[in-house]
Amino acid sequence: MKRRVVVTGIGAVTSLGCKVDELWTRICNGESGVCALTRFDVSKCRSQIGGEIADWSADGYIAPKDAKRLDRCVQFALVAGIDAVNDSGLDFSKEDTFRCGAVIGSGIGGLETIEIQHSRLRDKGPDKVSAFTIPKLMANAAAGHLSIQYGLRGLNTAVVTACASATNAIGDAMHAIQYDNAEVMITGGTEAAITPMGVSAFSAMRALSERNDDPAAASRPFDADRDGFVLSEGAGILVLEELEHAKARSAKIYGEMLGYGASADGSHITKPDKSGIGAARAMSLALGDAKIDPSEIGYINAHGTSTPLGDQAETAAVKSVFGEHVRKVSISSTKSHLGHMLGASGGVELIFCVMAMQDGVIPPTINYHTPDPLCDLDYTPNNARQRKFSVAMSNSFGFGGHNGSVIIGKFA
Repeated sequence: MKRRVVVTGIGAVTSLGCKVDELWTRICNGESGVCALTRFDVSKCRSQIGGEIADWSADGYIAPKDAKRLDRCVQFALVAGIDAVNDSGLDFSKEDTFRCGAVIGSGIGGLETIEIQHSRLRDKGPDKVSAFTIPKLMANAAAGHLSIQYGLRGLNTAVVTACASATNAIGDAMHAIQYDNAEVMITGGTEAAITPMGVSAFSAMRALSERNDDPAAASRPFDADRDGFVLSEGAGILVLEELEHAKARSAKIYGEMLGYGASADGSHITKPDKSGIGAARAMSLALGDAKIDPSEIGYINAHGTSTPLGDQAETAAVKSVFGEHVRKVSISSTKSHLGHMLGASGGVELIFCVMAMQDGVIPPTINYHTPDPLCDLDYTPNNARQRKFSVAMSNSFGFGGHNGSVIIGKFA
């Protein structure tokens, strides 16, 4: 029999705020964290906007000497992870650390480190490449450093499934607790791909919005005038815990993890299946894992990246899974506020599901002005809406045809 898993801590680092309460308020107020990029020269780039975390500093969390040895994406994960653990009230010195672990997703890992060190190699020769290059750039560095931060000796893995990374990581962490391989897991995702190479490469694919004259309005999921996603950065980390373990220490419980589903499109390395069949399969598996009917879902935090094909495919998938109930489900894409955080997005978006369920508020999809006939569901356009509900779903779909869906419910 599967054990019950609850969320007891949350932490986030985003372009719209690095404290969950502040971030959530700004999301509900319809604010945008998208701006003109400033960290490097983008004058020759097609897309010159993004969800950049301006004036980033890990001071107060990571010693300056140590921060220099960590890629930006690992710093994001550590800061969000420390906030999540502090929020949970856990004291790992009192835990069996062989029963505690970390599973962190990242679609790309330390891209900034790769670019900087490649420039050193090209311009100054091999002797000038930093000895910290590999430890900084590797995609598993965030999971490794979080385990080191707290001396965790249990399951410690990294998930790299593009934009589904955080959701797949959360599902893996949930299963580790359900099947008695852990009591506590730190999980979620992190990403820092706003670099010259990252922006140039996604632009070359024509995947990014080029609405450079109006950054805050550029990410417009499900709107007929959408022209691509907005690249963003940050981290979303949660603490998952076995229910009886959490109750024994009188922990605050945000919600209960109910189900997880994952699938593949098996059709194209970047384009989603137009029918949404793979995405639909992930949602159906999550519902089956949770043993609930689609009619019990009150809110879906959509993948909703603001790409022409992706938003249509997700709409088709949701329709196929939810049938007649689809008109009664509230849906929104918080990527309209933040842009697309790639491998971190699923962690931040599950936190939004937690907050929405707790406060009885559906966050809006901002920048929604012109309906798309093929995207005709209730996307909560432009303004937050009061709604009490007990079960939410969060979807993440990534390049490679990776699909992940998780379901969270009120703890009862």
